Amino acid sequence: MKDWDLVYRQEQPPIWNIGAVQPALAAVIDEPGSVRGDVLDAGCGYAELSLELAARGHTVVGIDVAPTALKAAMAAADERRLSTVTFIQDDVTSLAGYDARFSTIFDSGMLHSLAPNQREPYLRSMRRAAAPGASFYIMALAVGAFPASEDLLPATFAEDPLRELVSKYWVVDDIRPVQLYSTAAQLPGHLVVARKAQ
Repeated sequence: MKDWDLVYRQEQPPIWNIGAVQPALAAVIDEPGSVRGDVLDAGCGYAELSLELAARGHTVVGIDVAPTALKAAMAAADERRLSTVTFIQDDVTSLAGYDARFSTIFDSGMLHSLAPNQREPYLRSMRRAAAPGASFYIMALAVGAFPASEDLLPATFAEDPLRELVSKYWVVDDIRPVQLYSTAAQLPGHLVVARKAQ
C-alpha cells in the first residue's frame, strides 16, 4: 500500500494540491440543491473542498489516511474560523461508524488513486456511510490522461468500465467529461453523478 503520509511530508506539496477546489466540483457545489445534509469528503488531503463547504455553512467530515495532510487541514480550518468541519484519520475503503449518515459524498480523485482490489470495498464503504437518496460525486481520470507506457500512475478509466464499476453499488445518473487540474498539467477526466437508491 502506498505511504500517502510520505507524499504529504515532501518539501513540495503534491501536484494535485492546487490550493482551491477542483473547478468541476466547484461548479457542482454552486448548483442549487446539489449539496444536502451532512457531507463526506473522502480522501480529503489538504481539504480545500471540505473548507469551502464549511465556509458555506455545511457540516462536513473530511477523512484521509495521511496525518500530515489532516494536520494542515485542521490548521487551515482554525485559521479560517470554521467550526462545522471535522477531520478524521481513517481508511475510506473500510470506513465504519458512519452508517447512513451522509446525504452528500465527494470524491476528488480518490477512486483513481486506489489499487484495483480496493475499489469495490471503497464503493461499498461509501454506500454504507450514505443516507438513503444520498448524492455521490466522483472525479476520476480518463483514459488518455497519461502516455500508455508510464507505470505507477493513478488509474485511468474509460466511461463504460467506470459506469459498470460504480453501478455495482450506486445508481449512476450521469458521467460528464471534465478536466482535472494539477500544478503540472490539466488532464482529461470524468465526473460521475451517482446516488444511493432510497
